[in-house]
Amino acid sequence: MKLTGNKIILTGATSGVGLALLERLRAEGNRLVAIGRNPERIEALRRQYPDVTFLRGNLALASEVAALADELRRHHADANWLINNAGVQYNYVLGETPADPQRIPGEIGTNLTAAIQLCEALIPSLKTKNEALIVNVTSGLALSPKRSAPVYCATKAGLRLFTKALRYQLEGSSVRVVELMLPLVDTPMTAGRGRGKLSPEAVAEALMDGLRKNRNEIYPGKAAIFRHLHRWLPGLADRMLKNG
Repeated sequence: MKLTGNKIILTGATSGVGLALLERLRAEGNRLVAIGRNPERIEALRRQYPDVTFLRGNLALASEVAALADELRRHHADANWLINNAGVQYNYVLGETPADPQRIPGEIGTNLTAAIQLCEALIPSLKTKNEALIVNVTSGLALSPKRSAPVYCATKAGLRLFTKALRYQLEGSSVRVVELMLPLVDTPMTAGRGRGKLSPEAVAEALMDGLRKNRNEIYPGKAAIFRHLHRWLPGLADRMLKNG
């Protein structure tokens, strides 16, 4: 697959894995449309990367996802890659943690619904390209969940199955559908928990390597080991992540 000269729409692009992807893909000579939700962060990055188009959108809000999809259809229909990287994780105990009416729908919206909606919005234009790509970023928690983040785990499991089904739907088209399954990565979202984290830069390099090798499923770092462990010893895999 051609890794340079693409126009790429990237969500969750202003920190962590998303920012590492932005920097790596930009270095390869691609044009980026970077989506984030923090206006101050976007303004700072816009000054740092004047050749990148930054768009603000809160993917937890259906109205903003709809507006963003319309903006992308109208002004960025020449994009041939979509990378759904945005994600949030809230750790809480259902029925015990003080209720927040926006927490569950926001987590589902950001991690799953928005990714599906952006795929739906952009697939018609992607299919007109000679070579196109959708990358959905999931987690090892899609295979074995942890006690403290049931909604996050459910959204990543849902995105994993959606990605596989979408690949079936787009068979025979010019659109390739790839899952990037992450282990624990050293990002603001994982601050204060876990050890031996993979760097965001290593994730970006793993994606590029997997695309070069035409892999439909890419497992950076410990995700590759865990995938095999889950296949052969699922009970052990579950116990390892249960209290993660």
